[in-house]
Amino acid sequence: MSMITACIDGSSISASVCDAAAWVSASLEAPVKLLHVLERTNLPLNDNLSGTIGLGSREHLLAEMTRLDEERSKVALEHGKHMLDDARLRLEQQGIKDIKIKQRHGQLLEALLDCEAETRVFVIGRLGEDHDHQMQAIGSHLENMVRGIKVPILVAVGAFTTPENYMIAYDGSQTADEAIAKFASSPLLKNLPGHLVMVGADTAENQQQLAGAKRILEQAGRSIETCLLQGDVQEVLSQYRRDQNIDLMVMGAYGHSRLREFFVGSQTSKMIASSPVPLLLLR
Repeated sequence: MSMITACIDGSSISASVCDAAAWVSASLEAPVKLLHVLERTNLPLNDNLSGTIGLGSREHLLAEMTRLDEERSKVALEHGKHMLDDARLRLEQQGIKDIKIKQRHGQLLEALLDCEAETRVFVIGRLGEDHDHQMQAIGSHLENMVRGIKVPILVAVGAFTTPENYMIAYDGSQTADEAIAKFASSPLLKNLPGHLVMVGADTAENQQQLAGAKRILEQAGRSIETCLLQGDVQEVLSQYRRDQNIDLMVMGAYGHSRLREFFVGSQTSKMIASSPVPLLLLR
């Protein structure tokens, strides 16, 4: 059965990740997997540690560092178990009954790829435990996920509240239309009013593309408003979000327009970094 995989770490955003996962789980009637990955932190060692330090001293130092590393791993493992227990309790308090727990060592992306086939939506915080969550930045884990994962990703950016509307950033490409078609058939956000926004020249072709995408969404039973705007992508979309009090952004890592330049100094990455509302990233 496809499940919602929520990535839990020691950051303050983990509570919001749990709340977002609970909302998606209830919307899609899917179980939740709470995933905690213990990533090995290698202590910097130089082959020429000694200089004037003798061989015996160097061996003693390496043995001590190995012992400390093992102790740290045990503490991290125990801490992770407590985090997962707290996360499970938070989900249960929100009515989620089918919850699975997974803790493993390794790299996060590798762990996510291993469970991608059974995952319907990944949920992750914009920044991990090593970052200040007041920063307007994107964590390296999120960047790697978007590069390597083809399943939709819901990005928590702060305290999560149930959305009452949403906005789709649309670029008119063929892959964008394919994503629109998949999104249209999903129960997620099905009964909420949506805004389909395109940034581009006010041409007959763009108007036609926008109308076609709207038709796909409306035929699936969605209530959609459309808007074709001109200007800088980030500024225009941000202003529209503020004007319409949008609760959730839907964006795609697809297409060949200005929205295509994902995580390469692009407008889209700036939008994700600065957004005060959660984002659903489509592939």
